[in-house]
Amino acid sequence: MSLTRRAFFGNSFAAGTLALAQAQAGGQAGFVEPSRSLPVDDWADVIVCGGGPAGVAAATAAARAGKKVRLFELRGCLGGVWTVGLLTYIFDFDKSATDREIMKRLDAYGARTIDHPDAEGMKRYRHGLDKDWVYEPEYMKLVCEDMCLESGVRVTLHCTVVAAYRDASGQNIETIVTESKSGRRAWRAKVFIDCTGDGDLGAQAGCGFDLGWTPDGFGQPATLNALVVVKDGDAIKDYTSNEPAMWTRAVYDGKQTCHHIEASHRLRDLLRSQGLDPSYGDPTLFRCHDNLFCFMATHAYKLRLDDAQAVSDATIRARKEIFRLADALAKLGGAWAGFRVAYTAEQIGHRDARRIHGRYTVTRDDVAAGRRFEDAVTESRFGIDIHGLDKKANNEKAAGQNFGAKFRPFQIPLRACRAKDVDNLYMAGRCISGDFIAHASYRVTGSSVAQGEAVGKAVADLV
Repeated sequence: MSLTRRAFFGNSFAAGTLALAQAQAGGQAGFVEPSRSLPVDDWADVIVCGGGPAGVAAATAAARAGKKVRLFELRGCLGGVWTVGLLTYIFDFDKSATDREIMKRLDAYGARTIDHPDAEGMKRYRHGLDKDWVYEPEYMKLVCEDMCLESGVRVTLHCTVVAAYRDASGQNIETIVTESKSGRRAWRAKVFIDCTGDGDLGAQAGCGFDLGWTPDGFGQPATLNALVVVKDGDAIKDYTSNEPAMWTRAVYDGKQTCHHIEASHRLRDLLRSQGLDPSYGDPTLFRCHDNLFCFMATHAYKLRLDDAQAVSDATIRARKEIFRLADALAKLGGAWAGFRVAYTAEQIGHRDARRIHGRYTVTRDDVAAGRRFEDAVTESRFGIDIHGLDKKANNEKAAGQNFGAKFRPFQIPLRACRAKDVDNLYMAGRCISGDFIAHASYRVTGSSVAQGEAVGKAVADLV
């Protein structure tokens, strides 16, 4: 039977009015959504939620082990913070086969710039050629998508997970629900992996979690990055952190430091000379290719990742700041001639995450002791890096702090990647089980990829 547009909206309004009336009659303050039957797909052995660094690694590892894998991603491409977040700089990235494959594929496109340390590099920061490097985000999209498709992963983009339901025992996730242009759909699998970064799936499944450093859930600031172009990239190399290499020894303002700090402080002081005080105390330029740079100059403080309006407001403010800073540099002319914003990130980059409670919680004591585990999935060799929790702390002190915690390279056990409250839910990436201090080390994408690969292989052995 045909349904006119007027009749459709009339029926929808009537249904909504009835539901609202029923809610009010029952003493509820809100709208009760009418129930409906959803189509269910149970093809997959493993469902991975989140197509960022950890998700790509987990999905490909499980698929290559012969499992049927679905991967759901909110954005219009894979890569997460690497691509829609324009991270561009990789830390601690030489720990798994997936790492090496990604580097090889990027190198085939000429899309990776290696950070070469020299003999004068600061010893505590000295890295090998494949641990720290810069990449071009558009090529990273291609690499992530090719790896998944060639491995047999069924990828669905523009799709967000909105609910998770446990089975009758309460011990396992039975069904998740997604929203997309295809509508609301239900999906089942034997095992689920939360690679959302923010721990969305774990929270939807009712798992316990910790968030932030303060009682109100505030933690490290978030950053919106941008890609910028300039007429002559060589002319601004003194302001570029990865030239010649980030961690080579340098002196700035009479203080012993490294090239990254020297370059970022030059840039900060240049901006301040124009009457601008960037929200990030160490504004940074990374050279991606010739005259193309990543510009990291914003911080959004006291921002909870689960407050959608606050995240939206912070994103808009940060984007405005990027253009204001870029315009000031362009007006200087000379070496800055043609300095212009080419693209701003689609998502603001959260350093913090929901830390889903696992079978083990990696702690500050583990980091200080350099703890080893029989079920280790990777080793975190990136130091404790806590960006100031407010602008004063960030801009008047060192932008990266450790809260007095000691650091030794430490391992992450598989138990920290398995949810405590749900048997068939695993995590990889920022949302694994750890305290605030440990998270400040393992949050970088080098650790996320190694975790994802190990978890993908581990769950493949279970199904």
